[in-house]
Amino acid sequence: MIQFSKYQGLGNDFLILSISDQLYSKTFEALTPQKIIQLCDRRYGIGADGIILSLASNSTCDIRMKIYNSDGTEAEMCGNGIRCLVRYLFDNQLVGLHKELTVETLAGPIRTRINDDFTITVDMGRPVLIPSKIPTDLQINDEGIPSAVVKLDNEKHIIYSVGMGNPHLILYIKDINLVDVERWGRKLEFHSDFPLKTNVHFVQIKSRSKLDIKVWERGCGATLACGTGACACVVASKLLGYSDSNVLVHLPGGELKIKWQDKDSNIFMTGPAQYIFSGNFTSPQISVN
Repeated sequence: MIQFSKYQGLGNDFLILSISDQLYSKTFEALTPQKIIQLCDRRYGIGADGIILSLASNSTCDIRMKIYNSDGTEAEMCGNGIRCLVRYLFDNQLVGLHKELTVETLAGPIRTRINDDFTITVDMGRPVLIPSKIPTDLQINDEGIPSAVVKLDNEKHIIYSVGMGNPHLILYIKDINLVDVERWGRKLEFHSDFPLKTNVHFVQIKSRSKLDIKVWERGCGATLACGTGACACVVASKLLGYSDSNVLVHLPGGELKIKWQDKDSNIFMTGPAQYIFSGNFTSPQISVN
């Protein structure tokens, strides 16, 4: 039997499993892509956008995070997911207010801090703009951002790409309420210039300090929020001259505060994460007793 806790960050929800070293190998073997899909299914399973494993670090970090999308694929990092993990650790008295916690991820070590209002600030590191490291085959434009022109519904659109430890595609829209996120997101996720697929973000500029974004996540589909995506959109917007350094990003699930000065600076994301409920699951395929 495995115990889980469900958390959400702006409606982006995750099942968090805290696994000891003794149980890790058995749990990892049991969490097949098919089992992850089943657990994340909102009708036949518990329901979530992904599964997070809280593990002992392999390095000098305080904790290690492995995260799986709802389609069973492993992700490099997730901004909303890492906030949920840190809130989970706080709720279980494993970290206190103002204490800096470093999380080991496939995208590298990520520093975090819990604030007085229980929001969580995450040092997201520096954005990746070198195409081969995102990875993407898009070419860098005059503003220093990988970009290209695509045709959607017989209209030409410019797409941009920014890496945040995972790939992001950004497309600016005049009226975000008119976007067919399901159709366009699914098509762009598999764009041929992204060898590992990509997250897709539709952005409307509201002002120099506010962006509205709708999200299509790689391996998940339409979600209510994406932390790394919000950071990527602010980076693109600042480099294109659309926004300032401090931006409030409005997503369907809520708002994130993003701060980024320039190419030589790290990005800081601040937002909430909340506990939903706990439970346990078992099956002939997943039991580790």
